[in-house]
Amino acid sequence: MRLQPIMLAGLGALALTACSKKEYVAAPPPPPPGSVAGSTAADRDGDGMVDGYYTSDGIYHPYAPPAPPPPPPAPTRKGERG
Repeated sequence: MRLQPIMLAGLGALALTACSKKEYVAAPPPPPPGSVAGSTAADRDGDGMVDGYYTSDGIYHPYAPPAPPPPPPAPTRKGERG
């Protein structure tokens, strides 16, 4: 005879969980320029600026400034006519 109140309470709790509101989570911000979507930003030197990123396989990719162009070749020692 005590089974009925226990079942009624269980069904009531189950019915109330169906009415609960879903919690919406904001979308993550886009990755910084030059990185890959789904990567994790990294600040290796601790200055507060992102200086690279880690991909999902754990490899670190630094943000390196582009290499300067090579200097022009040195002029030849010979004159114009050789």
